[in-house]
Amino acid sequence: MGLNNSQYQAILREYEKRQKANREQMNLRYDKVANKIPNYPSLEQEIAALSVESGKKFLTGELDSLDDYKIKLDKLSKEKARRLESAGFPSDYLEPIFTCKDCEDTGYIHGHKCHCFKNATISLLYQQSNLNEILQRENFDAFSFDYYSTEYIDPKSNLNAKELAEDAVIRCKSFIENFNGSFQNIYIYGNVGVGKTFLLNCIAKELLFGEHSVLYFSAPDFLDILVTSAFNKHNEVATHLRELIYGCECLIIDDLGTEYINSAIDSQLFACINERLLQKKSVIISSNLSLPNLNEKYEERITSRISGNYQILRLIGEDIRIQKNRKSNL
Repeated sequence: MGLNNSQYQAILREYEKRQKANREQMNLRYDKVANKIPNYPSLEQEIAALSVESGKKFLTGELDSLDDYKIKLDKLSKEKARRLESAGFPSDYLEPIFTCKDCEDTGYIHGHKCHCFKNATISLLYQQSNLNEILQRENFDAFSFDYYSTEYIDPKSNLNAKELAEDAVIRCKSFIENFNGSFQNIYIYGNVGVGKTFLLNCIAKELLFGEHSVLYFSAPDFLDILVTSAFNKHNEVATHLRELIYGCECLIIDDLGTEYINSAIDSQLFACINERLLQKKSVIISSNLSLPNLNEKYEERITSRISGNYQILRLIGEDIRIQKNRKSNL
């Protein structure tokens, strides 16, 4: 993942389309006002002429007369609002239209990428990856409890596999429904093939459909980006991805525990998890490791952050892939 030049240009073209659409909407509004208020254009021309004269006075140093211009401009602006309202339009009906008011649809604020540009980047990366196709198949509509046996009992909770799966789905859907109003994190663990990744994809699709910025990584790729960006500041791709990892609304890390671990990786993992906690930005993690096993592999402070700030969900049962293969061979 990372933006190459063609991808960057594709995002800029979307901004151009957005600007053009908003200009066309503004022109339609102006025509509507001009047809209903015949003398409105002349009022706008008078304001424009006064603004030009005021600018000239400022440039030539004739500052004493600027207050008079300000009074006249304020009076004309109020007259504009009065005429619009008297004709049945909102007073701000002809104010510039922006899809993103923060950057005024430029994608940048003071030379830095706007949050809307970052969201556009994530959306484009999803569209151009195979994950976008996967999300069309792996979603809550396709999630089946048939693969979770009522006879497979978890000795820790005394619940069967189906009950644990039902509880996990309910809590994941609640996470999505309350995403705008409350800060939550999820840690899903269980053996290989019990549906952890499928459940992550279900969550990712729903959040993306709700126009939230979501980033999804396998644990090895995620940690490789963090370490590379931390120790190689000249790697623009890794640096850009690190910025997205820290800034996206929801970060999804799949299969934590499958990567090689050293002190640098431990440090970067803790820094990311801790910073996102401080910023109240959600993280969802899947792993084969229970919390005691996690504590054996990583620094205690990482396990402490997860156990104290994440919903812990457990899935159990027979490998779903094996079950599917068995059925297909019948």
